[in-house]
Amino acid sequence: MTSTINTETRQGRDVGVVQSVDRAITILEILAREGEAGVTSVADELGVHKSTAFRLIGTLEARGVVEQTDDRGKYQLGVGLIRMAGTTAARIDLVQASRPISKQLAADTGETVNIAVLVDDSALYLDQIAGAATLQPHNWVGRRIPLHATSNGKVLAAALDPDEVDELLPDLPPYTERTITRRRTLHRELADVRRNGHAVAVDELEEGMTALSAPVRDAHGEVAAALSVTGSSFRLDAESRAGVATLLVAAADEVSTALGWVERGS
Repeated sequence: MTSTINTETRQGRDVGVVQSVDRAITILEILAREGEAGVTSVADELGVHKSTAFRLIGTLEARGVVEQTDDRGKYQLGVGLIRMAGTTAARIDLVQASRPISKQLAADTGETVNIAVLVDDSALYLDQIAGAATLQPHNWVGRRIPLHATSNGKVLAAALDPDEVDELLPDLPPYTERTITRRRTLHRELADVRRNGHAVAVDELEEGMTALSAPVRDAHGEVAAALSVTGSSFRLDAESRAGVATLLVAAADEVSTALGWVERGS
């Protein structure tokens, strides 16, 4: 009997949560349609009491997706929502701009090509093109990987101030025997990345896997993403890496140009 009551209680809570989410989305749709609206009109359209509408709007306001207008009784979409939409649009633009270039790079190298962006303390993979030499490539899209143990991560970290890197990475956990775990070594490696224009990670995240990465810049010249070539350490040995790096850096610059970046002096 108790179990039945608990189940019914949980189901009731779940229904309430779903209903609240649906109402919150409806509020956003109302504000998008009307431009601005007051609590009374929102409550009327939702078919709820004013106190319920006020509580929902207050929650959205606290998260920055809704804000009050100069007329204190009305609300409009907040900059938080616009910022999220802008970030999503920027990532879509990045994938669309890089896709044909990534395909050509994968064809030229025979290896897997990925593009990643910085999210919190990790690199997030947005897109992947498998090369002909890769039999069963890892599907990295949507995965987050550590900054200190990957070539993409090093490129993204190299664009930050050293203090920012230390704040983002209070710990440097090992993944293999070759993972960088000393802070001084990491900063020396990031300095090399800035000087050389690309990063290399050999057996640092996984044994037998090597990756090279180069920065992709936006129209302002800021590092917006990292483009990488990943393959087996056997194929990407020291001799072959030099040729791959040349192709990679050229491809990353091509993506940057597609995003509006113009190199100084050109």
